[in-house]
Amino acid sequence: MIVLMALLLTNCGSNHNNMNKIIFLHHSTGYNIWLGGTNRYVSKFTGKGDVQKYFAGYNRKKHTNYQITERFFPKSSPYGWNNYPYDYYNIWVRNGGEEPYMEEPTLEILTKEFDIIIFKHCFPVSRISEDTLSPDINSDFKSIENYKLQYNALKNKMHEFPKNKFIVWTPAVNTKAGMTEDEAKRTRQFYDWIINDWDEKGDNIFIWDFHKYETEGGLYLAEKNASGPGNSHPNKVFSARIAPLFCKYVVDVVENKIE
Repeated sequence: MIVLMALLLTNCGSNHNNMNKIIFLHHSTGYNIWLGGTNRYVSKFTGKGDVQKYFAGYNRKKHTNYQITERFFPKSSPYGWNNYPYDYYNIWVRNGGEEPYMEEPTLEILTKEFDIIIFKHCFPVSRISEDTLSPDINSDFKSIENYKLQYNALKNKMHEFPKNKFIVWTPAVNTKAGMTEDEAKRTRQFYDWIINDWDEKGDNIFIWDFHKYETEGGLYLAEKNASGPGNSHPNKVFSARIAPLFCKYVVDVVENKIE
């Protein structure tokens, strides 16, 4: 009897959380962070990168059962290799429902399988053109006015799934060689809007500030964090440093340590 009560007390005091299944939707930039400092060939052999290793270690230490997986979203075919605000809006809002859209899962599908959904844009999202003053939510033209309409529609859609949590990365950017100063300033403007206006405290959407880490406060991807002056993918040193910070943020969201 005493042993049984001790086990019950231990279980009550353990770090139990029902939000165990996590998916990370990304393209190449996100995959670099997923791998961290792990060689991609080693990862293919072992099936694990730095993010998976972090969660495996955390589960052992804290007696949790957090299961994180990753997926290239959308795939290159048939939808196309585009993961910008328009594309998430197009798949999840405009064509949402119980059936996949062009073989891509809608939120209705993803939220049934996963408790936490993490998504991001790759660095071409930062090649933002000047507003036309004729915003169109159904346009894939990269402008702040269109991005805002699409993000607001995405927020409303995510709010339809209050039992799930969503983590959105702030926009990745290019190196100075990969974008104009005007594009960089527009990206900063969009970033500021996400942080200060779009984000709502107390809802089921959380913002992980990748932009802050990669730019270090500047307008561009810092060259020391890039794969090269003309290559805007994060390099291995930066990815290895950032991967555990990303993982900790995800755990904090799961465990209700962030509002």
